[in-house]
Amino acid sequence: MSDNTTALSADNPTAHSIAHSIANAIAEQPLPENNWAELNDRLMLTVSGAGTDKFLQGQFSQNVSEVIAGKSLHAAASNRKGRAYALVRMVRHDDAILMDFSRELADATEAELRKYLMLFRGTTMARLDDSKIIGIFGSELAQAVAGEQAALVTDLRQPGDTLATGHGHLILLEPSIEGPARYELWSPDGALPDVLQTKRQCSLATWQAGQIAAGVPWLTSATAGAYVPQMLNWQHLGGVHFKKGCYTGQEVIARMHFLGQLKKSLYRLAVTADAAPAVGDAISNGERNVGEVVNTLQTGPQQYHLLAVIRHDAANGPLTLANSADAKIQLCPLAYAVPEREQPQKTADT
Repeated sequence: MSDNTTALSADNPTAHSIAHSIANAIAEQPLPENNWAELNDRLMLTVSGAGTDKFLQGQFSQNVSEVIAGKSLHAAASNRKGRAYALVRMVRHDDAILMDFSRELADATEAELRKYLMLFRGTTMARLDDSKIIGIFGSELAQAVAGEQAALVTDLRQPGDTLATGHGHLILLEPSIEGPARYELWSPDGALPDVLQTKRQCSLATWQAGQIAAGVPWLTSATAGAYVPQMLNWQHLGGVHFKKGCYTGQEVIARMHFLGQLKKSLYRLAVTADAAPAVGDAISNGERNVGEVVNTLQTGPQQYHLLAVIRHDAANGPLTLANSADAKIQLCPLAYAVPEREQPQKTADT
């Protein structure tokens, strides 16, 4: 991996088969209640040893000391130009930190981080091959999954609040404008509660439609290394700590924040089009390209939900897909505010 590319090599059949199946799936609408999905597009890693926090502190945008029992946080790993090549969640697990890597990008992400890990003797990073991450729609199912800890699920009030259960870590996720509460169960050893066998399993595409509805992006080989985290609204999802010490890419990320240089950010769109929008497709305002698609899922015949990075000064104008001029695009609200869109712009983006 370099500053110019973070794309995964093409010889990962598992990642490519998952991406293909999602691209050809239709996500359920409305989002289902008391359903669950196996999130096999992601895999779990553990970092452990005496240098764990110091190593992660130097590579990720999160203040690792704030990742504690009961509180998991988003983080981004970026290259020297401040462009994110990994978006992860961090979970404290005994004396270790668990992270979820995109399966598509895992080889490249791990290779980049190991360049720095070698400086921390006695600190290790390993994939948990038997682990599972389960997405849960609805508080009722979350309580059932929590088992003997069911009564404590109501104590999970803020995104990232985490409850240790007999099967791992139950995490409350970000809300969406509409739809049930969403949770994830992280099982490091892959053991799952029996109650899931009695509930309907939905598709990964349906789960990712929930991520889009909540305004939570994910990276692919087409977008890794393309955006500063703030362009992906990562700061509004608690994934960027602006007062922590230095880390790779921090200078660019901090300058964009403190000097008010952010000219584009993540928007949620509903699209009607004959052809499926693809990740990386340009979004135009008149003859000018003003953004590009970051995530896309089909939700019905000719219906698509998207997350896209778009220039603030063009987002309210007539938008079209550069490769599908007849597509109808509607801006949809996010569940969180993006105040940078209202700030006067000082200089160009980095």
